[in-house]
Parts: sequence; C-alpha cells; structure tokens
Amino acid sequence: MSESKKEELEKEGWTRMFSATEPRLSESVEMYESLGFEVRLEPFDTENDEECRECIAGYEETIKVIYTRPKKSED
Repeated sequence: MSESKKEELEKEGWTRMFSATEPRLSESVEMYESLGFEVRLEPFDTENDEECRECIAGYEETIKVIYTRPKKSED
C-alpha cells in the first residue's frame, strides 16, 4: 500500500490494527464489529514491507491488514 493510500485512510479515521490470516482474521473482524467498530480489510503490502517478505512468501494473498474506526452514529 502506498504512503498516500495510508494517509488517505488515516484522514478518513481508519486505524491500522494488525495483519492476520484465517481463522484469526474472521475472529478479529467479528470481535471488532461486536465492539462497535467498522472494519476494513486491505491487502498486505509486500513491496513496501521488505522485512516481512521472506516470512510470508507463498501466503501473500491470504494475509490481510485490519483497519478499524468507530462507527458513525446515525443521529
């Protein structure tokens, strides 16, 4: 993910939480939603995260980055 995309998400109120694969991915999404957060999943960016590239080789497509933000009230 480019820096401009990260900045855009932050301006929209999204906070990067962590990266995960199944089954923790679905469990985490469910947990954050039950706590009242909106959840957004983004692909893991191997091009800009060289430290992780070797460890996740072959799993790049299954890893997602979890972003959350408080749900907007419907007042």
